[in-house]
Formats: sequence, structure tokens, C-alpha cells
Amino acid sequence: MHVLFVTSEFDDFVRVGGLGAVSAALPRALRANADVRVILPGYRSVLQNVGSLEIVGHCPAIAELPPCDIGKVETEDGLPVFLVLCPSLYDRSGNPYGDENGRDWLDNDVRFARFASAAAALACGEVDPCWRADLVHTNDWQGALTPAYLAWRGARPATLLTIHNLAYQGLFSRSTLRRIGAPESSFAIDGLEFYGKVSFLKAGLIYSSHLTTVSQTYAREITTPEFGCGLQGVLAKRHQEQRLSGILNGIDESWDPRTCPTLAAPFAAGEWRGKRENADHVRKEFGLAVSRGPLFGLVARLVHQKGVDLVLGAAETIVNSGGQLVIMGRGEPRFEQALQVAQQGRPGSISVSLDFNDAGARRIFAGSDFTLMPSRFEPCGLSQMYAQRFGSLPIGRKTGGLSETISDGETGFLFADASPESFLSGICRAFGAYADKARLNSMRSGAMRQSFGWSRSADEYRKLYSRLGHGMAIAA
Repeated sequence: MHVLFVTSEFDDFVRVGGLGAVSAALPRALRANADVRVILPGYRSVLQNVGSLEIVGHCPAIAELPPCDIGKVETEDGLPVFLVLCPSLYDRSGNPYGDENGRDWLDNDVRFARFASAAAALACGEVDPCWRADLVHTNDWQGALTPAYLAWRGARPATLLTIHNLAYQGLFSRSTLRRIGAPESSFAIDGLEFYGKVSFLKAGLIYSSHLTTVSQTYAREITTPEFGCGLQGVLAKRHQEQRLSGILNGIDESWDPRTCPTLAAPFAAGEWRGKRENADHVRKEFGLAVSRGPLFGLVARLVHQKGVDLVLGAAETIVNSGGQLVIMGRGEPRFEQALQVAQQGRPGSISVSLDFNDAGARRIFAGSDFTLMPSRFEPCGLSQMYAQRFGSLPIGRKTGGLSETISDGETGFLFADASPESFLSGICRAFGAYADKARLNSMRSGAMRQSFGWSRSADEYRKLYSRLGHGMAIAA
């Protein structure tokens, strides 16, 4: 079965959030059973990281979408990756979605419509004469127009959209319809129209054969007004039609504290000396004072969804109770500034790194005793899985994938509401466990034995691919 995996991030070359990790891991987990190929915009940072590039085809201009070439590279382990080459759209500094100051590119509608339309052309066999797709698996709003372009062409390979975060929808003015070459008739309640705007994500919800999201709990939550972001009606209908399902993400095998090369010291469950060595290293690396108290970590995008305001509110309680806090991430300027102020007020107890790098994040997970995840909603979450594998007990809100991957009181702590009181109750329980070393180490061992690999999730996707491919069997 030929599968085209459409993504705006791919860890081998470019990453902003968890989508990059999933996009690098899931296609690889499926390769033994299907011919999976990835398509990605040819951002400047991607082209700087690839080796030999073969031009396999060309896509003509559509409306205000400029023409583009399609290049092909292979990763070191042989995974084929197609790149949409259009320097006027993708050869820019900053990240895939915005400039160095965090402002979205004003032409993101054209940038990702060009990407989606090129993916549709490739899937139809119009780009690479040697390959076409039986199934197109696209992700989030940046690729969600792909099923729409296929439908408007009258070409309908099976299409699957995975929603990684419903809050990001790709909303643009009505004039975008003309710019991207969409038919005027598509601006309707059963098309792209969303409260007078064009919604790229809604296009995927309407035109895809099937929808998945990244946990069973989140699949239920997004059919409700609280979590549905205005799209709960469409999603509830898809659920009733059995066209919406939840498949939990996994993490790759490199998250193993026994072999991870970036840690200060390797360790396994029960080898707590190594855990202490990592804690000492993190305190030194991030400028924290020597301490016998618990170390709390936060590795996240610094945005409202992640409950950064709740962390700020709890910081004084953590420090006054003998704990320390190390934070790594980038995000909203108001949160970045507030965290820096908190650090200045408590030097040696609070450390803030307004950056993200994988090696530093791994050391924080390995050195911290607890990982804070007070998310208002969390479709899946990866940090709680990383944390448990590295012996850091997550403290998370009982929502989305957190509720499915944290065993309350056994491998971490769950709290009910996105409120200061509820969050502090989880922190207090963590302090209680820290004071009881036998219980703490038992919980750490249980957390580290958790299996979060891709095999189970990949098996569910294989079955779904087979069903969507009109009975085309994928070898087990």
C-alpha cells in the first residue's frame, strides 16, 4: 500500500513541537507493512540539512499559488521524503510558521495551500511518474487542505486527517478562497466557511475519509463545547458516522536512560545514584543552588494552554516548601517575561531557559523529580511519557492523553481542574511522596517500566489504513 504522509514538521530536519517527533516516528513504524513516504515544505532550515536532492517533478501555478518543484531525498535509514521547493514561500529565516519574533507569516494561507495542493498532485501521480498514493495521511491545519484539493480534482484516494491540536485551525479572511484557487461553492457550512472566515482545518474535517486524534479521551472531548473550539458539531457528526477515532501517540526508543548519550550519567530503575548525578548536573548546568529538596521541571511551549500561569502561581509555594524549579521553552512574551521576573526574585531556586534543545530537555527529565503539566487541555502530550521513562513523575491535569498515560498515585499525579487550588493539591501530593523515599522510588520504578513505544499505535494505524484502503490488505 502506498501512503503519503503530509506534515509541516519532521524531526530529522525541522521541529517546532510534538508534531515533528510524531511525523518522524510513525512513518518509520509503518514502513515494514506499507510504502510510506513523507512530504514536507522545503524550508530554508530543511534544505540546509539535507544531502543529495533529486528533482522528480513540477507543479504549475494555481490562482495566486506560485509554481513549485518537488524534490526527493532519503533519510539516513532510507525513508523517502519529498520536499516542496518554492523559495519565495519557504526560503525564510525564523520557524516554519513565523519570523524570528514569533509573528505568523502574513501569507501562511498561500504557503500551506501551495504545500497541500502539491501533496494532492503527488498523491494523484501527477508529479513523480513512478509513484502515486493509495492513501493520504495528513496532519493538522497546515496539510488539511490536501483532501479538499483531491476532492475538487475529482480524485479520491482514501484520506485521513490527524488532529494534533484543534485549537490551531488555520483561519483566514474570505479573500483567501480566491488566492488558493478554491471553488466559490466551497465557502459554505459544509465546506471551508467558519464564522465568516476560511478554515483550513475545517476543510480537512469535511473532506477527509476519516479523522483521528491523538488519544481516545481527546477524541471524546472535542465533540463537546468545552474542547470543540466551535467545531464540535462537525466532530460530533463524524463521531456518529464512526469516522472519528483516537489513537494514542508513542515515543521512540531513544528515550532510554540506560543508553541516552546526552545524560550526565546513565541509570536504570533502581539505580538511583545515577538519577542523583543527573540532578546534580542539572542544578549546576542551570545555575541552581545545591539542594536536598525536590526538583520540579517544566519543558513546554510557554502558552496559556500549557497552564504556565498556574506554574507561576505555584512557584512561590514550591520554593517555600524546599523545592526548586527549572523551566525550558519559548512562547508568549508575557509568560517569558513573567518567568524571568520570577527567576530574578528567587535566584538559585528558579531557573528559566528561554530556548529549546533536545539534549537539555532530556537532562531536565533525567534530573528532575517531578514534571509539571497543568495543561488546560492536552490532546496527547509527549512530555509525560518522556518524564516517566526518565524517572520524573508527572503532575498533570486529568485531561486528554494525560489521563491515559499517567496512573494516578502510581506513576505520577493527576488533578481535576485547571485551577490554582487543584494544581497545588497535586504538588502537595508530590511533596508527600518525596518525603517517603520508599514510595518515591517505587513510583519511579513503575513509571520507568511503562511502555510508550509505537508498536501498539502503529498496529491501530495499519488496521485503519487497511479499512480505508477499501480492503487493500497490509501484511501483519
